[in-house]
Amino acid sequence: MDLRKIQRTSGGTFFVCLPKDWAERNGLDRGVVVSVTESADGPLVINPKYNVTRTPQVAVITPSPLLDRVIIEKYLLGYDIIQVQTKDRISPLDRERVKQASTRLVGLEIIEENHSKIVMQCLLEPSTFPPQKILRREYSIVSGVHRDAVTALLEGDVELAKNVVARDNEVNRLYFLLVRVLRTVIQNPGLSEKLGILPIDCLDYRLAASLVESIGDHSASIGEIVIKLGGAKIADNLSKTIRHLHNVAYRAHENAISSVFYHDVSVAESVRSEKEKVESTFHEIETAILYLPTDVGRRLLAVASSIRQIYDNSLDIADLVMSKIP
Repeated sequence: MDLRKIQRTSGGTFFVCLPKDWAERNGLDRGVVVSVTESADGPLVINPKYNVTRTPQVAVITPSPLLDRVIIEKYLLGYDIIQVQTKDRISPLDRERVKQASTRLVGLEIIEENHSKIVMQCLLEPSTFPPQKILRREYSIVSGVHRDAVTALLEGDVELAKNVVARDNEVNRLYFLLVRVLRTVIQNPGLSEKLGILPIDCLDYRLAASLVESIGDHSASIGEIVIKLGGAKIADNLSKTIRHLHNVAYRAHENAISSVFYHDVSVAESVRSEKEKVESTFHEIETAILYLPTDVGRRLLAVASSIRQIYDNSLDIADLVMSKIP
């Protein structure tokens, strides 16, 4: 930390001298214009390169068995251009991996392609994607997926179950987008101010988005079980108990995300108050499936476990609000 005294001219203007080393490193001299921005919590941010066009970040990678995962990693790290290149011809398998990876990432488009090179560019402008808006959209899809997954189970609707599994891909796309935007916000104080989110809040958004994405995964798992059951009907008494567990979990994750958006501690606490009800209902299901064929009972227990995990994820989301209590 470099402490400096504020001085004042005879005309009443306040001024403070900039550190010489910092000014020279940033190429500043007499007459150069810098921007001065007041951040939300008071400090001033001096940007010596506010009008300088940012150089795109480029990542060059080579094909490998983990090519799709490497592409996702570079996207999350904020690279603008991701170039897959090899000395020889890119194999059809690797070419397909590149295309599949690009379809999983919002804004990433293939802009150039030949026998030995594929170039992708992220065409998104981060300032147009407020993190809260992305999280709301991610949650909106997950909420519908959760509801439809259990409906497909109780009604034996295999087609609806297949739709549930397919929609989980969109949840993943939004989660990846949110992570990319949050990392960009942390590295760019100006963008933080523009989007109205403090860097310190980015961790909570990342955790909330991850937990919402996990709820989507558990819902998709229920959909996959429905497909394996082939539309088999469930006895009325067990169906009623599963529906009750679902209703509690669904209400919990609705309240949890609402408490995050509105910083409502009482709503967050209401999620925790449902824990005993979730556990007792889960044990009812455990008892009921003892009288079912082993294969069916095992799969329905997996469904109940996924619903209980959805509640646990919701509780973790609500705790993000509780942890901010002084």
